[in-house]
Amino acid sequence: MKTKTLGIIGGLGELAGADLFGKLVKAHARQADRAPCHFLYEQHPYRDAGVALTHGMRMTSRKLYVFQTSQAFAARQADAILLPCFASHVFRDEIQSELDIPVLDMMDALRCHVGKTVVPGGSLGILTSDFTREAKLFERYFGERYRLVYPLPQQQSRLMDAVYGPHGLQAGHADDGVLDRVEQSCRDLLEQPVDLLLPGFTELALVSAFLALRGIELPDINEIYAEFALAGSGPIKPPPFKLGIVGGVGPAATVDFMGKVIRNTPAGCDQDHIKMVVEQNPQIPDRTAHLLHGSTDPSVALLATCQRLEAEGAQAIAIPCNTAHAFVGEIQPYLSVPIINMLSTTVAHIQQRFGRTQTVGLLATAGTVACRVYHAIAERAGLRLIVPEPAYQDKVMNVIYGEFGVKAGYTDGRCKAELLEVAAHLVEAGAGILILGCTELPLLLQQTEHYEIDGRSVALIDPTEVLAQRCVQLAKPSVPATVAFGE
Repeated sequence: MKTKTLGIIGGLGELAGADLFGKLVKAHARQADRAPCHFLYEQHPYRDAGVALTHGMRMTSRKLYVFQTSQAFAARQADAILLPCFASHVFRDEIQSELDIPVLDMMDALRCHVGKTVVPGGSLGILTSDFTREAKLFERYFGERYRLVYPLPQQQSRLMDAVYGPHGLQAGHADDGVLDRVEQSCRDLLEQPVDLLLPGFTELALVSAFLALRGIELPDINEIYAEFALAGSGPIKPPPFKLGIVGGVGPAATVDFMGKVIRNTPAGCDQDHIKMVVEQNPQIPDRTAHLLHGSTDPSVALLATCQRLEAEGAQAIAIPCNTAHAFVGEIQPYLSVPIINMLSTTVAHIQQRFGRTQTVGLLATAGTVACRVYHAIAERAGLRLIVPEPAYQDKVMNVIYGEFGVKAGYTDGRCKAELLEVAAHLVEAGAGILILGCTELPLLLQQTEHYEIDGRSVALIDPTEVLAQRCVQLAKPSVPATVAFGE
């Protein structure tokens, strides 16, 4: 049975965090068929510890503390994180979006409890801080199904003092004076009336048992949260898709590819775009030089770059370099995330859009042509692929690598004229479709289904455009996953 590890972020309310840890241990001990479980508890000093959460409170230091502690749990391979602080759940989604492990939703745990107790349309009395109330956290989870009732201003002031005052719960006091103030806050709400009181401070878990002796039913949020965490299930929002890009092969093509991803993304604002992590590494040895002349092998550099992207949380990797795909088959087994194969994606696009009847011409480096990576994929798809005669292939290499070539920064003039000359050569040989099979070539000619060459209309296919479209498809949001630690 798999051991699960739960991390508890302490220090947001020191006593409440420790109380959750204790109740988590007790709840685990009560389980008849309990799975092996590790509990990690971390508490560090931070600037706003112990500060009353009043109206307009800035949360920056709290957010950074929660995120840094969450990162520490992720580094220790925790399965999930518990965040025992209502105010911090106001920004839980911001933290979750930057993590690959779930921050368990305490409000969802409370919502499950309420669903078993109060029928929709009922009323809930909320005991929470000024900040959490102002942020409308409870409205997000309960506002559509229940009527929410809060203390009146004078009653709220008494409640805040009972929790945050110098002799309040957070300072370690739970004497009759504090209990009297909390009890009165509860009775004020019950008179409104309400069907159930809900805690909005984790510190109230410290006194829920004492309140029960006084006839006040206030759910113990730490006990509820502990049981919820050990149950190991609940919907979580998957982290946003992150695309890793092996850049620098070549540098201008990388920027061009990123622009295509952006242009192909349906977005109404910045936040709708895809997260991308790029390692612009022009020091990766030249792929063509290795394939043709046996110079430095780029395999290790390509793998190392992909592994760094993987470590940065990339869920898929794109390599905007046709020739580099000659090495993809060898490095993919050493990665746990997929490299999106630009060549097979391009051939599949041609097959789907144009069928198998037309001859396809390949404009690419001599290395791509010599290793026949496009040929193998095209043959499996039933497509006829042709390449330039040697003299014309030399012209393609000059277009790419020459003194006035595209890698030297030229996108018009002699290099473009030579490329069109080779394109005409392939069209004369019967090609109705031309693959711009070096990622610099689309800087000279753009993808189009109708480009006139010597009086004939041919389709120009840009593999980086096709790859960008495929990356956008992969980034579409998926159905929220379910946390299941014990499987």
